[in-house]
Amino acid sequence: MKDTDKIEIENINTPGQTTRVGAEKYHAMRDILLKILPKSAPGLTAKEMLEAMKPLLPQELWPNGEKSGWWQKTVQLDLEAKGILVRDPSSKPLRWWQTR
Repeated sequence: MKDTDKIEIENINTPGQTTRVGAEKYHAMRDILLKILPKSAPGLTAKEMLEAMKPLLPQELWPNGEKSGWWQKTVQLDLEAKGILVRDPSSKPLRWWQTR
């Protein structure tokens, strides 16, 4: 993968710090998360997100779902940092939904 095939992402847990990740996988996972996450509370738990995204995963990017959990969490944290997703800190387990 060329460096130009990467994008900078944020993490809500480490403000001001960025990381570079593969653009193709990032955008694919972002599209999946925005498709499955509701636009209002109560949202989905991390486990519910993983289950809902499984049938939407492109096999060429995540054969047999390999490493899709890492990508789900990475993109979720970036979207939270950008204000696109919100988490309910009072729920157990935590739940997320879209703000837009």
